Amino acid sequence: MAFVVAREVPTSSSMAVPHGPAGVGEARHRMRDELRVNGVSESVIDDAVLILSELLSNACRHGRPLGQAEVGDGDIRAAWRVDRAGRLTVEVTDGGGPTRPVPATPSVTARGGRGLNIISALAQDWGVRDSASGEVTVWVKVTEGHRHDDFATRVTSPGMDFAATFEDLD
Repeated sequence: MAFVVAREVPTSSSMAVPHGPAGVGEARHRMRDELRVNGVSESVIDDAVLILSELLSNACRHGRPLGQAEVGDGDIRAAWRVDRAGRLTVEVTDGGGPTRPVPATPSVTARGGRGLNIISALAQDWGVRDSASGEVTVWVKVTEGHRHDDFATRVTSPGMDFAATFEDLD
């Protein structure tokens, strides 16, 4: 007689991530592993991992650690959950900062400023939630097949023609 032991798979997870680049990789790996076990499709997992990376980078760059007055040692919080309908929500919470998260319009030569545009292109919806204690949470809803058809045009600067850029290389 064989017994099958069912394993409870969490449909939500939360973890403290060091305020800085050191914990981003660990958070991405943990999310990928947990979502795979939960049966989430690879395309949603890929989008969610990219979104998590962008949110964590933004929180480290623009926000304070949780419970801290100054940037430095401390943590931010990453969380994700899959609801009964299979929709994934990704959240990153930091201690707040001097600016609000809003999509930018970076110049063609800018080294950054495209993260929230990437998130907007991949997500079904996203937003910002403030707490009474000053914490800021950016949340993103990711669903199967929601990626915008115009993804490339949403994350590059208007009027940038990649073909023209490389014409002289022939």
